[in-house]
Amino acid sequence: MLLSLELYVMLVLANGAPVVAARILGEHWDQPVDGNRLWSDGRPVLGKSKTWRGLVSGCLACALFSLVTGLGFLFGALFGFLGLLGDMISSFIKRRMGLQSSARALGLDQIPEAALPMILAVFWVPIGWGSASLVVVLFTLSNILLSPLLHQLGIRDKPH
Repeated sequence: MLLSLELYVMLVLANGAPVVAARILGEHWDQPVDGNRLWSDGRPVLGKSKTWRGLVSGCLACALFSLVTGLGFLFGALFGFLGLLGDMISSFIKRRMGLQSSARALGLDQIPEAALPMILAVFWVPIGWGSASLVVVLFTLSNILLSPLLHQLGIRDKPH
């Protein structure tokens, strides 16, 4: 149970650290991961909100939390990276669908960024598929329910 809670917190950190880093650092290190490139459909590959600052801050937040909890720095860094990779995959798909970065896509905005790191967790730490799936479901539901509230409170720019 404690491990599932720790992994849930790491998903929240991977998702939230880029938002906090953007608030603290402003425009510093906000270069888009896709280099502002366009895909063959003329749309951005990922969009301006997927930055190197966000990738580094999310990976670092997870790595430090993981180190403190005894799961190890490398596990946390990889966990954070996979969460943010899942988020970038979602953004790529949304751009292909013609959706803007502020557009909500229930499930697509949450499941890849939770599922990819939880697959790593199943193979790295003692957690089974059932518990990992439960963490993905809880993260998805809490993100869907809380993100609009965080947006209304001015904590998030966009309600994912």
